Amino acid sequence: MGTFISILGMFFAMFALMAVGIMFKRKPIAGSCGGLGNVGLEKACDCDKPCDKKKHQLQQEQTVTFH
Repeated sequence: MGTFISILGMFFAMFALMAVGIMFKRKPIAGSCGGLGNVGLEKACDCDKPCDKKKHQLQQEQTVTFH
């Protein structure tokens, strides 16, 4: 039980330190340099034949962009 409490205390201490670091640096938490662009994908859905839901979404985006 003592181990659990000490680990829990360390977890909360690290959480508090991260929060204080964010407050003082005033920088938002950002993702890594990797991501989909690093894998070689240009977009989240890189299908040759998109599904009906994706086709509808793309159509709506084009309509909003041109109006």
